[in-house]
Amino acid sequence: MDGGYAITREGLDALRAELHELETTGRAEMAQRIKTAREWGDLKENAEYHAAKEDQAHLETRIARLTDRLRGAKVVEPPAHDGVVAFGSTVEVRDEESGRSSSYTLVGAAEASAGDGRLSIESPVAQALLGARAGDAVAVETPRGSRTLHVVRVGP
Repeated sequence: MDGGYAITREGLDALRAELHELETTGRAEMAQRIKTAREWGDLKENAEYHAAKEDQAHLETRIARLTDRLRGAKVVEPPAHDGVVAFGSTVEVRDEESGRSSSYTLVGAAEASAGDGRLSIESPVAQALLGARAGDAVAVETPRGSRTLHVVRVGP
């Protein structure tokens, strides 16, 4: 992609919501923590104050990272559902060896969460699935060797 990274509309909305929460509520709560800790006396030996200042630094780092991610994000709309695996598609696959079925939605790296079934478009599994249709078998190289996945269903 030209100087950015792919993200779904939902992923972009989630990033914006998180950033807004951190910039408003997060910063306000942090300021209150620091104010309260300051009132407890000598700052040199005030562990609560130092912990709050460290947490503030982490908060500001997270805000900066989210701002940077938003700056580089490019919403990619899923193509019209034509039965072909593409960015934004949800695909159900069956592992040939184990017989286990899994369902994945192919998303940008920033919004990937394997536990939630959101697979990074950059992952080896997603790369192998791109362009496949229901009924196709694709080979995926994994650290434990090659696996064959059968595409059961492709949806939007």
